[in-house]
Amino acid sequence: MAKIAVELEQALTKRRAEGTPGHTAPRVLASGDDWAVADVICTCGPDDRPYEERHDRHTIAIALAGSFQYRCSSGRGLMTPGSLLLGNHGDWFECAHHHGEGDRCLAFWYAPDYFERVSAESGVRGRARFSMPRVPPLRQLSALIARAIANVGGVVDVSWEELAVAMAVRTAGLDAGATSSGSALPLNAEARVTRVLRAIERHPDASLSLRRLAGEAGLSPYHFLRTFTGLVGVTPHQYVMRTRLREAASRLVADSDSVLDVALDCGFADVANFHRAFRTEFGVSPRAYRRSR
Repeated sequence: MAKIAVELEQALTKRRAEGTPGHTAPRVLASGDDWAVADVICTCGPDDRPYEERHDRHTIAIALAGSFQYRCSSGRGLMTPGSLLLGNHGDWFECAHHHGEGDRCLAFWYAPDYFERVSAESGVRGRARFSMPRVPPLRQLSALIARAIANVGGVVDVSWEELAVAMAVRTAGLDAGATSSGSALPLNAEARVTRVLRAIERHPDASLSLRRLAGEAGLSPYHFLRTFTGLVGVTPHQYVMRTRLREAASRLVADSDSVLDVALDCGFADVANFHRAFRTEFGVSPRAYRRSR
């Protein structure tokens, strides 16, 4: 994940030096007749006016770094690392960066009939269109997202087509079982939570207690917990743990450091807790995960 964030920061630094407006730069990594995968870096910030675009295919985009506001016909949501942006073919949408610069996503694009066919063959019926704008960073997605991140970095050689199919099946199933939440949040909730998300992304290995994160947001621990969970879809502790575990999974594949060093570098002071959390998240031990990749 560190390399993912560094490359985004390099793009932002270049944009600032050149004094150009923010823009989105997709780089197609692989494609077939009915699908494509692209690495998308966006350098827009608060001073760039958002504009409406149209999804020309069904879209599932993994937010890899940065955060932004996403709005489409099925609703709106705060996109954070580890979450999925969902878009329906033909729908208008808008992305905005009101509270911070830049983001990086891995976008999977599908022809509508292809997505419907893959979903139906997997047993998910009647899901030709997404009913919600995003999927929060859930445990069910961790292993799949870690594989995708490793593939972006060239660390492993995984079929992009296989990942595209797996992503479509998993997301359609999560969308089919989704429930909506109608709790009201403060008008400045996104700004407060985004500030915390950026702090976590910069220092995921730091000591990040609920009280410290709430102080960063300028809220009481109770109101911060409610606000963060309402916007992000998981609790602050779950988000921090999954951020650390995704980083650890990437390090285990990319580096030759010992499992102990990876655990400590990623913010796990208790190695036994790291092993337990990793197995819970990915279904195998850290060593087995490294061997399998």
